[in-house]
Amino acid sequence: MKTSIAIYPGSFDPVTNGHLDLIERGEKMFDLLIVGVLQNAEKTPLFSVKERVEMLREVTKQWSDVEIDVFGGLLVDYARKRGAGVILRGIRAVSDYEYELQMALMNRKLEPRLETVFMLPGVSYSFLSSKLVREIAQLGAPLNGLVPPIVEERLRAKIS
Repeated sequence: MKTSIAIYPGSFDPVTNGHLDLIERGEKMFDLLIVGVLQNAEKTPLFSVKERVEMLREVTKQWSDVEIDVFGGLLVDYARKRGAGVILRGIRAVSDYEYELQMALMNRKLEPRLETVFMLPGVSYSFLSSKLVREIAQLGAPLNGLVPPIVEERLRAKIS
């Protein structure tokens, strides 16, 4: 599966500046970076899939080689369907690495031609997660530098 198509999967509930850091850097590495929004019926996200896709499209519109899409089921099946040969994942801490390593090895078992590329976030985003952003927003704290302004607006509207 020699390709320069990569998938950056996640829930993006909501998209953070840490996600955008990886998207910007990943866009430079691959001919096409597909940001795959996971549709998971078992989770109750703050934002609907449609809302997450809208926000991602808005904050990534400057990158012509970034596509926003939705998928459900096995990531390896989605990668085959899209002709992707790489999964892009961000790692912030050792705890992320342990989980991501397990997922990468299982994906390799299911599809040996699919590679996983791990990227470290920029230092200023190494602590940042969507969960923390949601908690901070619910407590009314400022979100400056954590999410794009449009995401902050939507977060504030959703929570109030």
